[in-house]
Amino acid sequence: MADEQIDDIPADDSDIKRMSFEQAMASLERIVTDLERGDVPLDRSIRIYERGEKLKNHCDRLLSAAEDKVEKIKLNRAGKPVGVEPLDPE
Repeated sequence: MADEQIDDIPADDSDIKRMSFEQAMASLERIVTDLERGDVPLDRSIRIYERGEKLKNHCDRLLSAAEDKVEKIKLNRAGKPVGVEPLDPE
């Protein structure tokens, strides 16, 4: 994924679900850079914009899951951490 080029974008976006947060962000950054350059044909621009939306949503889900893990830390009555609760899978 790290060397993804505009021409290498899969047609179905099924690879996004397997990406780590870092991989998805790197791919999203490349899309933004390519779109900002303005030299991508309109049909490709639409396709990579749609992929960018899916990458953004994937990153949002991963961040939300990370936040949920932090929120699952158990505190005692004095407010001190005493352990963690398992995160419920989606």
